[in-house]
Amino acid sequence: MTIEKFDSIYQRACERKGSQSALESLLRHPLTKEQIAQIPDDRWLAAFTMKVFQSGIQWKVVADKWPNFEQLFFQFRLEPLLMQPDEAWEEKAQNPGIIRYLPKVMTIPANAQMIFDIRLDHGSFGKWVAQFPQERIVDLWLHLKKHGKRLGGNTGPYALRQLGVDTFLLTHDIEAYLRATKVIDGGKDTKRTLYATNDAFNQWHEESGRSFTEISQIIAYSTGDNRV
Repeated sequence: MTIEKFDSIYQRACERKGSQSALESLLRHPLTKEQIAQIPDDRWLAAFTMKVFQSGIQWKVVADKWPNFEQLFFQFRLEPLLMQPDEAWEEKAQNPGIIRYLPKVMTIPANAQMIFDIRLDHGSFGKWVAQFPQERIVDLWLHLKKHGKRLGGNTGPYALRQLGVDTFLLTHDIEAYLRATKVIDGGKDTKRTLYATNDAFNQWHEESGRSFTEISQIIAYSTGDNRV
């Protein structure tokens, strides 16, 4: 299989967005590994929780209620959350200030425990995330899926991107491009697909020197329904 050269993808994205400067103005950039390592544990849990609740509904609905989430769940500080008895979670899930859905509420203590366990071994969740090599960033996705709750699919990766981790996303446009160019041909969440995608991004990174975050956006802008 021959993977399309990144320069061709980039030029097509420039044409679709009107110019090189127009394209570059649209791109988000990731944080450095040093900055990732400094993100507090509570912000990781908050990001995971937000994306879990945004899954399947309009994101704005959750965003509008988010201050209530922060207040009800102790600003997502791990220790007070992990000390809550089971009945407290059932009560919190009925609070009208949030999205009242117990299965999603119960991801909070589960993911808090995952973050806490990693903190014990690595000092903080951010330090642990920062040490993941880019050439196998999907191993981070797979860990979140296996050890977290409801963090599979796009949920975990979207949370990582929200916090500035340098990762690609398998959005509809990017998945469609990868299938059309035969980079992937199986189920989106299989290890075979994830590793094939990671390998393609490794090649584009070597060609361009750009971050996975930038490459991911440029591919999306080079295809799909997003012309100027």
